[in-house]
Parts: sequence; C-alpha cells; structure tokens
Amino acid sequence: MRGDVTDRAGTLTLVRGVRVGQVETPEGTSGVTVALFDRPAPTIVDVRGGASATYDTASLSLDATFGRRWAIFFSGGSLYGLDAARGVRTRILETGGGHRAFSNPNPVVPISGAALFDLPPKREGLPDYLPLGYEAARRADRAPVASGRVGAGAGATVGKYRGRARAMRGGVGSAGARWRGLGALGVLVAVNAVGAVRDPKSGAWVAGARDTRGRLVPPEEGWPGAGTRGTTLALVVIEARLERAGLARLGAIVHAGLSAAIRPFHSSTDGDVLFVASTERLAPGREHRPGEFADRLGSRAAALAVDAVLRAVRRSNSSR
Repeated sequence: MRGDVTDRAGTLTLVRGVRVGQVETPEGTSGVTVALFDRPAPTIVDVRGGASATYDTASLSLDATFGRRWAIFFSGGSLYGLDAARGVRTRILETGGGHRAFSNPNPVVPISGAALFDLPPKREGLPDYLPLGYEAARRADRAPVASGRVGAGAGATVGKYRGRARAMRGGVGSAGARWRGLGALGVLVAVNAVGAVRDPKSGAWVAGARDTRGRLVPPEEGWPGAGTRGTTLALVVIEARLERAGLARLGAIVHAGLSAAIRPFHSSTDGDVLFVASTERLAPGREHRPGEFADRLGSRAAALAVDAVLRAVRRSNSSR
C-alpha cells in the first residue's frame, strides 16, 4: 500500500461524511463553529490544558459504552458558550438526526464540544449561544472551511503572556488531505492560545505578544505572568475505520505536532482540547504491525494541524 498524499489543498470538509458551519455575533466578537456527521461517528477526546470548558466529554473515554457523536462544536464565551449545544441538537433533530436508545421512542442526539475564553474585559451583556449553535448547525455544508476571524475564532487572540493588550489575533483554521489507501483526513482548529505561534519549518514566529514598538516578543524573552486565559481547540476527522484505541493514539501524535507550533502549550491557564473522530467511510487493509495506520494517520494529521494553526493566525492578522 502506498502512503502518498494525493491532495494537499483541502480543509476538514474534504472528508466524506462531515459538514461544517460557522456563525459570529453581530459585533463579530465571538461565535460558534460546528462539525456535523452524516451518522454517529466514533469519537475520543484528549484534554491536556489545565483550564478546559467542555460539554459531555466524560462519555468519550476509552472504556465508555457509547462513544459516538452526531456533532462536535467549538464556541467562544467560556462556560456560557456551552449553551450552543442545545441549539446544535435542536437543528439535528429538525433534520431527522438522532437515534433511539434502549427502545425509547424519543430520539437522542449525543454531541460534544468545548469553549474558549473570549469574554470581554468589561462587564456587559454576553451573547446567547443557544441560537448561535442552531445557526451554525443550520449553515453546515461541505464547502471549504473558511479560516480567520470566523466562528468560534471571531474573538480569539494569541500571545497573551504579556497581557491581552499586547496579544495578536487568533482564529479558526482548517486543513485536509487525501492519502492513498487510508482515505481523507482533515483538521479544524480554533486558536486562542496564551502562547505564541511559530512556523516549525522556518523557525519564524508568526504571531504572539508585541512590545510597545509593535515588535513580536517570543515567550523565551520574558514571561511576566499576566493573569490570562487561553485555549486551542482541535478536531481531527478521518475516513479510515480505526478502533478507539487507535483514535486515541492518533490524537496523542497530533498533540505533539501542535506543541511544535504553539509555545508554550498545555499550560495551567490553557483549556487545550482535542477530539478525534472517524466517519468510517473506508476499511483499511491489513496492518504490517499493530498501530501502523494510527501512526501513519497521526503523523499526517499532526502536519495538517500545524498548517491549520498557521492558516488561522495568518488569515486573521493579514488585515490587521
């Protein structure tokens, strides 16, 4: 079996069986991004940050009885943003989604999600994330995923280690590719990190904290310890059918890839969360060794995750 990448220009919607929708508040300061699956997808979660805000992730553990999801959503708004779940679920039910559990006539719609911290610095009215979740799900389609200050990344920032006033814009990014024999895979990220973003290939800092002259200050040059919050949310979706343990291994590899682009990563004030799902559109052949497909897909997904992070911050700051 060859492992050549046959398409490098895609986004998450390159993967068969997934649609993505995004919506922002009227002020463009927050929003919701949702990935909908055509049928419930086996999903795992890997939480590494010390300050996560998540929705129904405990049942995605490896020993969980029911570990499939109809959708994964990302939102702004910290804990308030988790209200988007009800809007997403309502839209799925309207379109005939959901399934019966234990022979009960009422359909259930298992979904999971996570929120990033983009609350305004002053006390003021917060968005209602329930209708935002509904609208994001209503807009979901198979078009290429837009990157930049859209959806859950509308109010995101990066490089908050010198305070929010010195931070640059974060955002949403996506990347996807096809791989002969293993199908398509795609990554979606919402980047709102405390740390800075670096291009691992060139070694250049792309986004982070700025000093009073506008110069980008790498985290190595000083960490004043400002009281800030940040998060990077990521979703990886593959077409290949893998056991849940394989999905978990794939996720661990992607976390390592993200740590090459975001520094520092997984800090005590980050809410870093990664989901991995499969649409099960492809049954891969026989492995030459245990874990071969998870390792191969994980390596490619890690590279795509870096691409997605770079797309997010470059697009968001290109019009700065």
